[in-house]
Amino acid sequence: MFKPKREIQNEAEFVFIDDLVPQDHLLRKVDKYIDFSFIGEKVRPFYSANNGRPSDPIMLFMMMFIGYFYGIRSERQLEREIQTNVAYRWFLGLKLNDPVPDHSTISWNRRTRFKDTNIFQDIFDEIVLQAINHKMVGGRVLFSDSTHLKANANKHKFTRMEVEVETREYMEQLNKAVDEDRNSHGKKPLKDREEVKETKEIRQSTTDPDCGFMSRENKQEMFCYLDHRTTDMKFNIITDSYVTPGNVHDSVPYLSRLDRQTERFGFKVEAVALDSGYLTNPICKGLHDRNIYGVIAHRRYHPTKGLFPKWKFTYDRERDLYICPNKQELVYRTTTREGYREYKSDPKKCSQCPLLKECTRSKNKQKVVTRHVWEEHKEKVRLNRLSPSGKVLYKYRKEKVERSFADSKELHGLRYCRLRGLRKASEQVLLTAACQNMKKIATYLAKQG
Repeated sequence: MFKPKREIQNEAEFVFIDDLVPQDHLLRKVDKYIDFSFIGEKVRPFYSANNGRPSDPIMLFMMMFIGYFYGIRSERQLEREIQTNVAYRWFLGLKLNDPVPDHSTISWNRRTRFKDTNIFQDIFDEIVLQAINHKMVGGRVLFSDSTHLKANANKHKFTRMEVEVETREYMEQLNKAVDEDRNSHGKKPLKDREEVKETKEIRQSTTDPDCGFMSRENKQEMFCYLDHRTTDMKFNIITDSYVTPGNVHDSVPYLSRLDRQTERFGFKVEAVALDSGYLTNPICKGLHDRNIYGVIAHRRYHPTKGLFPKWKFTYDRERDLYICPNKQELVYRTTTREGYREYKSDPKKCSQCPLLKECTRSKNKQKVVTRHVWEEHKEKVRLNRLSPSGKVLYKYRKEKVERSFADSKELHGLRYCRLRGLRKASEQVLLTAACQNMKKIATYLAKQG
């Protein structure tokens, strides 16, 4: 009863390491139901057959998985945790007295051997394919959103610089639509003009130049990265995760990432549910072209105070004109290079209108209403949102993709970037998403027995 503590600690004991790990431990489930053999084939091209000391790449990646499973942010700390945690040693196949691979081995492989490779994307894809093989992914209904990762950079240390605005992928398609619209209205094609590179001023961090400065309403200003994530309806498996700087709009990479999933995994997407940030004409047109039922949240517009909002003007599709609140017609005039049709009122009638002060403040007393050439697709998406099936579908969005973000931040340390640079932020996001998927697969299959 009063045996000294030191004597107990120095006693020899014969134990099996397998008996020290609880039967319901998460790592037991992962070890049983996740096949890691593909890692060896994926990394084989990056290893020399004759030179250097032999190493176990699967163990190195499994060490990294432990760090992401349990939110261990430092590789040095990960090494210490594995030294003292029996479950971690059992998962890696180490005995109690076996030395743990040094943290510098992980760092060197990540910074040097796997630099400029797609190994982390390949690992993520393979885990998704395993979920598909277990019939845990439907690929019919997808939910997408983005969340920020605070960059490892001081928001007060930056330089202002002018950068070129990237040409959007849909510009060629839009130019064609503008020419067709002008032709159908009997207008001459727009003259080709010299391409003037549009520029904008941005803040570039001096600490991490790859990140972007995010300044949004009701959100803290910071340098950050954005994780653009897509989850499946069936078991909330993450099917895509893509990182951009924090100043890239949510809608920019969406369609290209949607196409990647259909090509990589063979999804036959029937419906998607998105946040209001995705309510743009190109995305609505893209969903229509892909025959996908889109449900996108309503975006609140802030019209000029004291003037009629645009919805007060009724569009007559058959006659292609707008009718103002005073029952006067605004007829088509032209289609701009940006893809907007302009509908203008008669200034003579407007000058005598009793509602003039509530309608326009233009000096020539003429009201102009614009309508995008792809506006009909946006209107269709708005109707989808108000339909019974659209309301049910959008209700699931917060339970799927937003729940996935919450888990990654609370349980897996995705609030902050561990390292600096876009490539390293992508590595963190992809491995975190892969570990979340592994947990779901292992837990589900363990329940199924």
